[in-house]
Amino acid sequence: MKISELARQASCSVETIRYYEKEKLLPLPLREQANNYRYYDNTHLERLLFIRRCRALNMSHKEIKIILEACDVQNRDCGEINSVIQEHLVHVQNKIAKLKILEEELQHLNQRCHASGVVEKCGIVNKLKSL
Repeated sequence: MKISELARQASCSVETIRYYEKEKLLPLPLREQANNYRYYDNTHLERLLFIRRCRALNMSHKEIKIILEACDVQNRDCGEINSVIQEHLVHVQNKIAKLKILEEELQHLNQRCHASGVVEKCGIVNKLKSL
Protein backbone atom coordinates (compact mmCIF):
# COMPACT_ATOMS: atom_id res chain seq x y z
CA MET A 1 0.00 0.00 0.00
CA LYS A 2 1.08 3.59 -0.51
CA ILE A 3 1.80 5.92 2.38
CA SER A 4 -1.59 7.64 2.05
CA GLU A 5 -3.38 4.31 2.44
CA LEU A 6 -1.24 3.39 5.45
CA ALA A 7 -2.04 6.76 7.01
CA ARG A 8 -5.75 6.26 6.39
CA GLN A 9 -5.79 2.76 7.88
CA ALA A 10 -3.82 3.88 10.93
CA SER A 11 -5.80 7.11 11.34
CA CYS A 12 -2.73 9.29 11.29
CA SER A 13 -1.06 11.73 8.96
CA VAL A 14 1.52 11.02 6.29
CA GLU A 15 3.84 13.39 8.16
CA THR A 16 3.52 11.24 11.28
CA ILE A 17 4.57 8.15 9.34
CA ARG A 18 7.56 9.95 7.87
CA TYR A 19 8.50 11.21 11.32
CA TYR A 20 8.37 7.71 12.79
CA GLU A 21 10.54 6.49 9.93
CA LYS A 22 13.04 9.28 10.59
CA GLU A 23 13.07 8.40 14.30
CA LYS A 24 13.63 4.74 13.34
CA LEU A 25 10.46 3.59 15.08
CA LEU A 26 8.98 2.44 11.78
CA PRO A 27 11.13 0.52 9.29
CA LEU A 28 11.71 2.08 5.91
CA PRO A 29 9.37 0.78 3.22
CA LEU A 30 10.29 -0.76 -0.09
CA ARG A 31 10.54 1.71 -2.94
CA GLU A 32 9.29 1.16 -6.46
CA GLN A 33 12.20 1.58 -8.88
CA ALA A 34 10.06 3.11 -11.64
CA ASN A 35 8.40 5.89 -9.62
CA ASN A 36 10.23 5.88 -6.25
CA TYR A 37 6.90 5.51 -4.39
CA ARG A 38 7.05 4.01 -0.93
CA TYR A 39 5.17 0.75 -0.54
CA TYR A 40 4.09 -0.52 2.86
CA ASP A 41 2.70 -3.85 3.97
CA ASN A 42 0.72 -5.17 6.93
CA THR A 43 3.83 -5.37 9.13
CA HIS A 44 4.17 -1.59 8.78
CA LEU A 45 0.52 -1.13 9.67
CA GLU A 46 0.75 -3.41 12.72
CA ARG A 47 3.87 -1.64 13.94
CA LEU A 48 2.36 1.79 13.34
CA LEU A 49 -0.77 0.82 15.28
CA PHE A 50 1.45 -0.51 18.08
CA ILE A 51 3.33 2.81 18.19
CA ARG A 52 0.07 4.74 18.24
CA ARG A 53 -1.23 2.63 21.16
CA CYS A 54 1.98 3.36 23.05
CA ARG A 55 1.63 7.08 22.29
CA ALA A 56 -1.97 6.92 23.56
CA LEU A 57 -0.43 5.76 26.86
CA ASN A 58 1.73 8.91 26.72
CA MET A 59 4.91 6.90 26.26
CA SER A 60 7.96 8.70 24.93
CA HIS A 61 9.64 7.76 21.67
CA LYS A 62 12.60 6.51 23.68
CA GLU A 63 10.37 4.17 25.68
CA ILE A 64 8.64 2.95 22.54
CA LYS A 65 11.97 2.37 20.82
CA ILE A 66 13.19 0.21 23.70
CA ILE A 67 10.02 -1.89 23.59
CA LEU A 68 10.14 -2.24 19.81
CA GLU A 69 13.79 -3.24 19.86
CA ALA A 70 12.98 -5.91 22.44
CA CYS A 71 10.08 -7.14 20.29
CA ASP A 72 12.36 -7.40 17.26
CA VAL A 73 14.53 -10.07 18.92
CA GLN A 74 12.96 -13.52 19.09
CA ASN A 75 13.00 -15.32 22.44
CA ARG A 76 14.22 -12.20 24.22
CA ASP A 77 13.38 -11.84 27.89
CA CYS A 78 10.60 -9.31 28.46
CA GLY A 79 12.13 -7.93 31.67
CA GLU A 80 13.34 -4.81 29.89
CA ILE A 81 9.83 -4.10 28.64
CA ASN A 82 8.46 -4.55 32.15
CA SER A 83 11.08 -2.11 33.46
CA VAL A 84 10.08 0.49 30.89
CA ILE A 85 6.43 0.16 31.89
CA GLN A 86 7.25 0.32 35.60
CA GLU A 87 9.29 3.49 35.09
CA HIS A 88 6.54 5.00 32.98
CA LEU A 89 3.97 4.13 35.65
CA VAL A 90 6.05 5.93 38.31
CA HIS A 91 6.32 8.93 35.98
CA VAL A 92 2.53 8.95 35.51
CA GLN A 93 1.92 8.58 39.25
CA ASN A 94 4.23 11.54 39.94
CA LYS A 95 2.41 13.58 37.32
CA ILE A 96 -0.95 12.70 38.88
CA ALA A 97 0.32 13.77 42.32
CA LYS A 98 1.44 17.13 40.88
CA LEU A 99 -1.89 17.54 39.11
CA LYS A 100 -3.75 16.88 42.38
CA ILE A 101 -1.73 19.64 44.06
CA LEU A 102 -2.54 21.92 41.14
CA GLU A 103 -6.22 21.02 41.44
CA GLU A 104 -6.22 21.96 45.15
CA GLU A 105 -4.51 25.28 44.41
CA LEU A 106 -7.07 26.08 41.73
CA GLN A 107 -9.94 25.13 44.04
CA HIS A 108 -8.55 27.48 46.71
CA LEU A 109 -8.28 30.25 44.13
CA ASN A 110 -11.79 29.56 42.89
CA GLN A 111 -13.15 29.94 46.43
CA ARG A 112 -11.73 33.49 46.61
CA CYS A 113 -14.15 34.84 44.02
CA HIS A 114 -17.89 34.67 43.68
CA ALA A 115 -18.02 35.94 40.08
CA SER A 116 -19.53 39.26 41.00
CA GLY A 117 -17.82 42.57 41.49
CA VAL A 118 -15.02 44.44 39.84
CA VAL A 119 -11.69 42.96 38.82
CA GLU A 120 -9.78 45.28 41.16
CA LYS A 121 -11.48 43.60 44.12
CA CYS A 122 -11.36 40.06 42.71
CA GLY A 123 -10.00 37.63 45.29
CA ILE A 124 -8.38 35.47 42.59
CA VAL A 125 -6.51 38.38 41.01
CA ASN A 126 -5.40 39.73 44.40
CA LYS A 127 -4.13 36.31 45.48
CA LEU A 128 -2.25 35.83 42.20
CA LYS A 129 -0.64 39.27 42.63
CA SER A 130 0.59 38.34 46.11
CA LEU A 131 2.11 34.97 45.22
